Amino acid sequence: MSRPATTFTAKDVPHDPNMVWVAGGHFLMGSNDHYPEEAPAHRVEVDGFWIDRYAVTNADFAVFVAETGHVTVAEQAPSPTNYPGADTDLLVPASVVFTPPPGPVTLSDDMVWWSLIPGANWRHPRGRGSDLTGIDDHPVVHVAWADVQAYATWASKSLPTEAEWEYAARGGSRGTQYAWGDQLTPGGVHMANVWQGDFPVRNLAADGYEWTAPVGSFPPNGYGIFDMIGNVWEWTADWYVPHGALTHSCCVPVDPRGVDQSASMAPGTRMPRRVMKGGSFLCAPNYCRRYRPAARMAQDVDTSTCHLGFRCVVRL
Repeated sequence: MSRPATTFTAKDVPHDPNMVWVAGGHFLMGSNDHYPEEAPAHRVEVDGFWIDRYAVTNADFAVFVAETGHVTVAEQAPSPTNYPGADTDLLVPASVVFTPPPGPVTLSDDMVWWSLIPGANWRHPRGRGSDLTGIDDHPVVHVAWADVQAYATWASKSLPTEAEWEYAARGGSRGTQYAWGDQLTPGGVHMANVWQGDFPVRNLAADGYEWTAPVGSFPPNGYGIFDMIGNVWEWTADWYVPHGALTHSCCVPVDPRGVDQSASMAPGTRMPRRVMKGGSFLCAPNYCRRYRPAARMAQDVDTSTCHLGFRCVVRL
């Protein structure tokens, strides 16, 4: 049974021009046509909510850090307790950075292009020697789950659920691969910051960006929201569990969530994972076609990378 309609008035709208109201409704979440973790496609209902028009930027995050003194996970040395058996010399402040290999490599081993770089963090997105000069308006990266949760709490907001995020990313589209239709570049127009060329060796940057882009660089979706596809992956609030564990044959589920932390852990690990959505500037046709609203991947909550950021929501 659907929830009854709710009447909203002007006083309910946040006084923030950078948030967009998304009216609730039903939609077909997931996909049966792409990666197995997206299946099965299933009907879901969400209530209305406000969502950030743009991903949280470096400038936004800097204000938060200045006011709170927050130190991100990447800026702290990992505890040996959480990594039994690890070489303690390697437990230093660090984050994961894309490092293109010098030539063709197998696509079956992503460790070939990922490196844990000491000194990499939100202030130094490519490692020591890099900084935020000229990229204040780019999405903040190298933020782990604890960091994005701390920011959301400070901002009196929340992280979107996976269903909320996907519903907003679709922009009101029905049955299309992308929010803008079924072509990645309709009429030759680049609609998002993704990889063009032979991943992971050669990025042609035909969309104008080799790395992250300023927020709002590409057309908004039907709800007026920017960059939910490409640029950076975005954290959601949900534990990562198979879609099939959340579907029900009796009814349309209302914003089903991954609620079992233990079920979200990768085999052989003790680290729970959250869902990230949207793809990034590293998603390429020859490797990671996850620049679609239905796409989803798991991310360890203690891990930060150079292509993962976030945005927030406000609910009644």
